[in-house]
Amino acid sequence: MSEEVILRFNEVSFEYIHKKPILDEASFSIRRGSKVTLMGQNGAGKSTIFGLIKGDLKSKSGLVSITGGATVGTASQTIAREDLALNVEDYFSKAFAIVPGNIKSRISKVLEAVNFNVPLEKIVGDLSGGQQARLLLAYALIQNPDILLLDEPTNNLDQDGIDHLINFLIMHDKTVVVISHDADFLNCFTEGVIYLDVFTKKTELYVGDYYSVVEEISRRVEREIMKNAQLEKKIKDRKEKVNFFANKGGKMRKLAQKMKEETEDLEENKVDVRREDKTIRKFEIPNQEKLSGNIVTISKVRIIKNHEPVFKNIDKVLGKKDRLLITGPNGIGKSTLLRSLVFKTQEGLDILPGVKVGYYSQDFSTLNFDDKVFKSLEDVLSDGIDEQMMRAIAAGFLITGDLMENKVGNLSEGQKGLLSFSRLVLMRPGLLILDEPTNHINFRHIPVIAEAINNYQGSMIIISHMSDFIKEIRLTDRLDLGNL
Repeated sequence: MSEEVILRFNEVSFEYIHKKPILDEASFSIRRGSKVTLMGQNGAGKSTIFGLIKGDLKSKSGLVSITGGATVGTASQTIAREDLALNVEDYFSKAFAIVPGNIKSRISKVLEAVNFNVPLEKIVGDLSGGQQARLLLAYALIQNPDILLLDEPTNNLDQDGIDHLINFLIMHDKTVVVISHDADFLNCFTEGVIYLDVFTKKTELYVGDYYSVVEEISRRVEREIMKNAQLEKKIKDRKEKVNFFANKGGKMRKLAQKMKEETEDLEENKVDVRREDKTIRKFEIPNQEKLSGNIVTISKVRIIKNHEPVFKNIDKVLGKKDRLLITGPNGIGKSTLLRSLVFKTQEGLDILPGVKVGYYSQDFSTLNFDDKVFKSLEDVLSDGIDEQMMRAIAAGFLITGDLMENKVGNLSEGQKGLLSFSRLVLMRPGLLILDEPTNHINFRHIPVIAEAINNYQGSMIIISHMSDFIKEIRLTDRLDLGNL
């Protein structure tokens, strides 16, 4: 039975209205019970494939078929804004057309499966990012789907949460398709990769663990580049001979014409090298000048213990070039601390007057989703940066001309992250506050971002559950909310 194909894309093409094509005759199949990663550059169309599988989107042509009426459940990247005001019980009730009588028992079982304990009357929007991530997975599981779709499931999860999720996926006997940029996580359970090429709009299916597939793709890119280099040399030689013989007249001119046709054939044989291995350019975040003294003073913090707030007195001061890492388990209050500091909603958290704050929010709440990308960039321009320079900086983050007229809300989550970084560069802040800055970001970009953060000359506070990323950051202090 495990060899049965449960999901098949047969030459599926898709495009959004008034937009460029996303898929062009994409074909692949997934067998029942397999664990597969969907891989591709930010904005390539991975979430679109999920939409087609769920039936939320309809293909322009081709066929998406699910065997024998198999059911599909999805753990999205984020909880819909309209659901944030619901309590936990009402949120889970939305998963059913008719709410079952044993809903509380079923909720209890799926919360246990994701290692999460929360009162059913708790408001969803009051949960931390990591707690919401567990809730999203539990919401998918309560539907008991034959095909489980996971979109960036490790975002905001602490290490315990990630380890629990890995164990769950290894033991789970149903089909799982995952979008994630966490390479170590993927390598623990992936059996194959569906590779979506952002330029050709086609898919390729590879078998093997995640790192092996990435290496195989890299070797293929190298072969394609080498083949093109050899063809380029031949083409250049042929063109020089064509020009030489064309000027000789008579039979030589006929030979020139024949060689010209052969040269055109060579050019057609050039491989369109896949380019989604493209990494963002190296960048720096300029800091606000002429700042001194205590940039940040933290004398009181609010933490959550047993779902109740507790205030603790502490003594933390950040001067210029100080870098503070805030740690603690999901739900302790890390992100709330940063928001309270930025928006001045709690006593005991102070930023020196006149300091320009560059805040990277894990939920992109600093972005206006209704703005066009161009306006989102224009709104944070520092003095001395003109439109041409702004566009050049954005292009370094793969935000090019064709994206500038898009609404921010239409960008993929990864593109929103890169937009947020480009805004930080344009802003020239004196204080960087980074809440999970690697969420949604392609792992190839992470070393570039780490280098830029290390070279930043202002004050910085950071939260991140990505241990490999934090190892690369030169920190001066830590604040563990779990040990207060």
